[in-house]
Amino acid sequence: MAAAEDRKAPTEPLDIACGLENLPVSSWPPGARPPPFQYTPDHVGGPGANAEPTEVTFPGCVCTAAPCLPGTCSCLRWDENYNDHLCLTQMGREAGCATPVFECNVLCQCRDDCRNRVVQRGLQFPLQVFQTDLKGWGLRTLEFIPKGRFVCEYAGEVLGPSEAHRRIHLQRAHDSNYVIAIREHVSMGQVLETFVDPTYTGNIGRFLNHSCAPNLLMVPVRIDSMVPKLALFAARDILPEEELCYDYSGRFLNLSDGEDKDGLDNGKARKPCHCGAASCAGFLPYDGSLYCPG
Repeated sequence: MAAAEDRKAPTEPLDIACGLENLPVSSWPPGARPPPFQYTPDHVGGPGANAEPTEVTFPGCVCTAAPCLPGTCSCLRWDENYNDHLCLTQMGREAGCATPVFECNVLCQCRDDCRNRVVQRGLQFPLQVFQTDLKGWGLRTLEFIPKGRFVCEYAGEVLGPSEAHRRIHLQRAHDSNYVIAIREHVSMGQVLETFVDPTYTGNIGRFLNHSCAPNLLMVPVRIDSMVPKLALFAARDILPEEELCYDYSGRFLNLSDGEDKDGLDNGKARKPCHCGAASCAGFLPYDGSLYCPG
């Protein structure tokens, strides 16, 4: 009688999202695992945050007999946010001329399939975390993504400015910087600032690398709270297995105010950019304001 074969139970594929997203997020190469972090699909309140990101602060619309449309829906005060294909209607947002995006929320009386509910539905495309040649870990899509479609959020701890500056100053030269500062210009010259850090607690957005010619565009989207979701939409059609990248400076230009062109920031050598774009500036964007005291 032949000896029975040694059979091992099949190994479950690694899900970077720990089952907390609509779809599992695989990793490549098989068995490779990024450094550990606490996964969260949504923002969490961190030190110094002025508002709780999970608190519902907006009233809901009363659209029950008709679809949510501008002029009748209280969540759509200016224009429709998404078209029939769930694509963002204003793709010129990087120019700073777009109207704010408010989605219908948990208090709204409209249906769950309302066209003004997109970011809150979570991942709709299979994504994969993978090891790049020069940039460490990255994120790519496994399916075609049409221009304007929502891809993922950049979620993490929402910080106060002093805590964001403190964490930046504690970073060493070889550390990756995950802290992002979003500045929104509102009426009367006011600027709303949101600081998010997914270093220790975050989602798959933390694996997105910079590109000087990105295929993603970051748009602040508000649903339940004044704390915006940092939603990333396809800036153009994206092919399967293409790496997903956005511009760390917040626009399709690598240099922003306060950046030096000599490769120095705060007297230290800036980190080189390996995006490979024809328009590559050579260095990763540098936000000098993050190094100023809070």
